[in-house]
Amino acid sequence: MTILETIDTPIGSYAPDFELPGTDNEVHHLSRYLEKFRAVGVITMSNNCPYVKLYLERLKNIQTEFCGQRFTLIGMNGTDAIADPTENFEKMQAFAKIRNLNFPYLWDSTQDVTRSFGATKTPTAFLIDRDGVVCYKGQIDNNPHNITEIVGKDYLKLAISSVLKGEEIDPQETEVIGTYLTWRK
Repeated sequence: MTILETIDTPIGSYAPDFELPGTDNEVHHLSRYLEKFRAVGVITMSNNCPYVKLYLERLKNIQTEFCGQRFTLIGMNGTDAIADPTENFEKMQAFAKIRNLNFPYLWDSTQDVTRSFGATKTPTAFLIDRDGVVCYKGQIDNNPHNITEIVGKDYLKLAISSVLKGEEIDPQETEVIGTYLTWRK
């Protein structure tokens, strides 16, 4: 693992804008999403992260539950594909198709956006309000390992619901549990 200084985007600051290719062969811009949606959730992902695999169905359910309220999720892979070729763009496209993702899956090949967000693990959730401000970051929920049990704290869902209602988010940040990102040397 290479240790790399991240820039970090703290709660209450503007999210880094991005222009990244998606597995749908389109270019995606955060600023365009913010023109269309009331809130955007960015999830750091990886094709091989066991935690991402545990959360995929829950993420798809979150997208389905909130998409009618002008919300969208965006998956973003910032893992170094040189160190791990299973994370390259073609493998991402296959992953998105096999898993039937119902939200965009973007490739951060330079790792610049991932680093700017301050992500260190997959999956990390960042919730961005319509003004482009990060208002939640951390875990999706507090039960990553057992998907059959009722989740105790749906942190991301509660944060999305609060933002859409114009309410305060509590908590605004949680400690991420997941797999460390592989950084380019």
